[in-house]
Amino acid sequence: MILRRGLGLTGLGVIIGIGGTLMLTQFLSRLLFNVSATDPWTMAACSLLLLATAAVACYIPARRAAGIDPITAIRYE
Repeated sequence: MILRRGLGLTGLGVIIGIGGTLMLTQFLSRLLFNVSATDPWTMAACSLLLLATAAVACYIPARRAAGIDPITAIRYE
């Protein structure tokens, strides 16, 4: 559940980011050297790196939460 929610938000952010990148290609083309603003390999690599980082960041707390007994967690609250 934690992974699905975290990666869902990250995926939405990646889609919005790619859309923003495509809308701002004129501005970005002045900032990038030797790479076009709509280079598909660069966009894919950055998106996959972001998704992998988010997956690790969501997996660590999810694994820790899965190791706790539900009764203990309820009593603590």
